[in-house]
Amino acid sequence: GDVTDIDPAELVPGDIILLEAGSVIPADARLIEANSLLVQEASLTGESHAVEKNTKTLVGDNIGIGDRHNMVFMGTSVTNGRAVAIVTETGMNTQLGRIAELIQSVDNEKTPLQRRMAQLGRTLFLLAIGIIVFGLVVGWLRGVQLDQAFLAAVAIAVAVVPEGLPAVVTVCLALGAKRMLVRRALIRKLPAVETLGSVTVICSDKTGTLTENKMTVKVIDVAGTTHDITNITQKSKSLLALEYHTFETPTQAEALLLAGADLCNDARLQRVNVPKAELRAMGDPTEAALVVAAAHFAMWKENLEDMLPRIGEVPFSSERKRMATIHQINPAYQPDGIGATHLHTILKAINTPYIAFVKGGVDSMVDACDRVWEDGQIKSLTPDYHQRIHSKNDELASSGLRVLGVAFRPMTTLPDDYTPETIENGLIFAGMIGMIDPPRPEVKQAVAESHQAGIRVVMITGDHPLTALTIAKELGITQTDNILTGAELSNMSETQLQTAVRDVSVYARVSPEHKLNIVQALQANGQIASMTGDGVNDAPALKRADIGVAMGITGTPVTKEASDMVILDDNFATIVSAAQEGRTIYDNVRKFIKYILASNIGEVITLFITQLLGKPLPLNTIQILWMNLVTDGLPALALGVEKGEPNNMKRPPYNPKEGIFARGLGGYLLRVGLIVAFVSLAVVFIVPSPDGGDARNTVWSTMVFTTLTLSQMGHALAIRSERESIFKIGFFGNKFMLMAIGGTVLLQLVLIYAPFANDFFYTVPLTLGELALCFGLAILTFLGVEFDKWFFVRRKRQHSR
Repeated sequence: GDVTDIDPAELVPGDIILLEAGSVIPADARLIEANSLLVQEASLTGESHAVEKNTKTLVGDNIGIGDRHNMVFMGTSVTNGRAVAIVTETGMNTQLGRIAELIQSVDNEKTPLQRRMAQLGRTLFLLAIGIIVFGLVVGWLRGVQLDQAFLAAVAIAVAVVPEGLPAVVTVCLALGAKRMLVRRALIRKLPAVETLGSVTVICSDKTGTLTENKMTVKVIDVAGTTHDITNITQKSKSLLALEYHTFETPTQAEALLLAGADLCNDARLQRVNVPKAELRAMGDPTEAALVVAAAHFAMWKENLEDMLPRIGEVPFSSERKRMATIHQINPAYQPDGIGATHLHTILKAINTPYIAFVKGGVDSMVDACDRVWEDGQIKSLTPDYHQRIHSKNDELASSGLRVLGVAFRPMTTLPDDYTPETIENGLIFAGMIGMIDPPRPEVKQAVAESHQAGIRVVMITGDHPLTALTIAKELGITQTDNILTGAELSNMSETQLQTAVRDVSVYARVSPEHKLNIVQALQANGQIASMTGDGVNDAPALKRADIGVAMGITGTPVTKEASDMVILDDNFATIVSAAQEGRTIYDNVRKFIKYILASNIGEVITLFITQLLGKPLPLNTIQILWMNLVTDGLPALALGVEKGEPNNMKRPPYNPKEGIFARGLGGYLLRVGLIVAFVSLAVVFIVPSPDGGDARNTVWSTMVFTTLTLSQMGHALAIRSERESIFKIGFFGNKFMLMAIGGTVLLQLVLIYAPFANDFFYTVPLTLGELALCFGLAILTFLGVEFDKWFFVRRKRQHSR
């Protein structure tokens, strides 16, 4: 039929499409022809390496997207080869369309802080209503006029409502977001700042987050000897340093193997100057790893090509699983370096004008070989050699490595055509190379810190199960072989999945829907789940998770839009640092809630008792609002920037379902409220109260107002730590607290001694003795809170023994 260009939107199932390198696939389609086809499917699977495609029929149900090698999917791209395919799905029916539907169907969950603040709001509302009713009843029983009783009740109700709390919480979260940015974590949604402190499970993608997203040679196996070169290939962070560091010395057999892998290869090392000068491996990630490995042994590709210029090639094909290159031996070349000298010696011993190098899958390589290179000699490939090669290949593959074999063939003459039949026969097996995308060096420590903090780490990847399990064990994510694949997840009910996620920490070959289901199952078990991702396929799970974390470097715009937080350096350790900061923020939120509410309860008790005793209310509404907004607000803001409690990452996360008054908060508020009230009532009884119902512009009222204010300063200083005494952590560890206390005291003095403030706040100047009494009573509040903390921390430690 005719070939024509059409708008992808006009495609319908049944249409035939032609694909070639560079094509962006416009629809989901079944391959009917494929020639050396490689497709980049990172947008669907999250895995960066190109996937080899073919037309073979697949057997089985619920085959994962990453294993559907006879299918191509909308939004992915062809990196190599050509193909013909028949369209099976278009638009919203494609895998990419299903992801879009999942994103739209996911509702955002309320954060723990939002739920707790809602609970606090309901409690305070009911308490305020109760206070008004109670105040009216008391006033009626005492024979007070209804309007006066109502005003008194409203004044007490105003005292119980922390008007400054919402602003303080918002500012505290904003400051926390700023501190997290210093740690390379960009907060997109402010409530996420506190939620990080409650996280119980971190679900992480593997490629690029837990690993370096860079294939690296780990093992070379030659002549019956396996050499782990991980320390060699990973010791130089910058490829530019390869020009300057001390190179490794290869054996003769290793030099031959590395040269074959380097020359039968289209990747190159190229010097670039953006963003900084370095050598960068350009080309397919697998081939780039081989070029870099050879360079670590001072076997530079440019030098090898001078010795052995390429004159022909047989391209890779998925049917053969091999690639071959033909080289002419340059007899005039003078080798530089031990590796090149070894290779030069081998070539002289072979004594042919040409040589072919072949690399590919080990099984396919062995099928094309009849000899093996060992101890500097060519030997027959006996059944024993055959068995050893296959056993070693299985051993390396089972440890999660991608294994390639390398062979060569000396050639006295060149064939008329370079074809698999003329080149890839009678090969001499040189050895095997095992490579892997290695873990980031800092991740293992970060995982250990997470476990110490009671946070589970779960790996969710589209990669092969063996590779996933190997990396997970190396990082300490799991110590068992317990792993679930996408196919197994598809056969599970919701109940079965909720049971499985309690023990399984590694998931492989998963689809976007599987990731979403895993997050939902964790949440159904009461977990606060964080989910990381970079591709479009991760967006539904990120949106559903309590904390959706997108990668800043590799993340797509769709993923970032669905996230709550963006990790600017794509580093898992940054997530753990952010969780630590989140715990500090959560602790600080509890501290200033304690501070504000305990102070308010002290005010309420003071007002209640004075009313019950038939005395006038010592505080007017404007004074109550001043204390709730300014006296409470400034120290509360300072508590929001308090340093984290010692060892806050050496305890399990708090129960995400706990209420706002959990872990003794309610009892603390009552105890400290009574202390504040006791100190304030001391003034009520020590200082003569005015006659009548109006206490404005009296020493008595001004002293109660000042004592309450200064008592709250003592409380703020003592509550800087919930566990340690202020005498242990020091008075000067939080300069903002000192500034807040100093500023609040200074403002209080203005209210007492400035005439314009006297008129507005109904205060009068105090004598030095009266002011000293207020300060002395406030110190009692500070000491009382310190004693309360010492007593209950000591009792808790005794119970824990």
